Amino acid sequence: MRSPPVIAVTVGEPAGIGPDICLRLLDRARGASFAARIVVLADRLLLAERAALLQRSVRLRDWDPSLPPRADTLDVLHLPLAVAACAGRPDPANAPQVLALLDRALDGCRSGEFAAMVTAPVHKGVINDAGIDFTGHTEYLAGQTGTARVVMMLAGGGLRVALLTTHLPLKEVPVAVTAVALDETLRILHGEMARKYGITRPRILVAGLNPHAGEGGYLGREEIEVIIPVLERLRSEEGMTLLGPLPADTMFSQPVLARGDCVLAMYHDQGLPVLKYASFGHGINVTLGLPIIRTSVDHGTALDLAGSGQADPGSLFVAIEQAIEMACR
Repeated sequence: MRSPPVIAVTVGEPAGIGPDICLRLLDRARGASFAARIVVLADRLLLAERAALLQRSVRLRDWDPSLPPRADTLDVLHLPLAVAACAGRPDPANAPQVLALLDRALDGCRSGEFAAMVTAPVHKGVINDAGIDFTGHTEYLAGQTGTARVVMMLAGGGLRVALLTTHLPLKEVPVAVTAVALDETLRILHGEMARKYGITRPRILVAGLNPHAGEGGYLGREEIEVIIPVLERLRSEEGMTLLGPLPADTMFSQPVLARGDCVLAMYHDQGLPVLKYASFGHGINVTLGLPIIRTSVDHGTALDLAGSGQADPGSLFVAIEQAIEMACR
């Protein structure tokens, strides 16, 4: 019998809802449990304090892979905070610990200790307030693994939407839509759809950058000068099934979506509003192109909900399920 995979879950911003939703893993364990071992990377005292605030009785146990799992026990790999965390009130002093959680999960994935890592939300502003240059999980993990290019893809509501550019001001997007970036992103997306989702010949719907996909050059020339040449070359040389460039305002209609397995949007807010409308609370983020498996929730730290008992763990559950499926595949 093959041993179940071990999935590392990082708790994220300690003042946010990460601790709340990680504690809810015990609810899942008592019902239809995950087909994996789950270990939460966090400050053990933080979880105990948050459980008390939420009036939850929990059993926490230091992570030991030799011990059998228990449905009433949360396995915790303890990494201490610098200062005590107060729900809803983030402290930049804890930013190094937030990143240390990611580093430890990443080290475990590289060594084979963990089959995948799943991340609860971090607060980018608080990390930057600590004097650490940080633009997001995706970019950080790429840097830590020396990966030249990774692709952010969100999935949910029957959609898979990948992004050519991620956290950029809108005025910088056209400059970032280059032939090299598009070529590399499409190659990663094509390969990872096979490796992580088992779709050997994926059909990729590619959005144009401009309204109406440039209207033949009258509304912008990026489609003519950059996007179309790359798509034609990859169709010819690699045999990829690439539909586009498509006008973004009709690309998400059901007849068009039925022709593809995933979407490539040119920028963050071109693709993600539709996906989040279709799946909010149960969508997930997948980082493609890394040498490890990483999935994440698709929501933020929700500081106003931390410690209230109202945080929905649905996205975390789906992210773990997807990580397990990818690890087994």
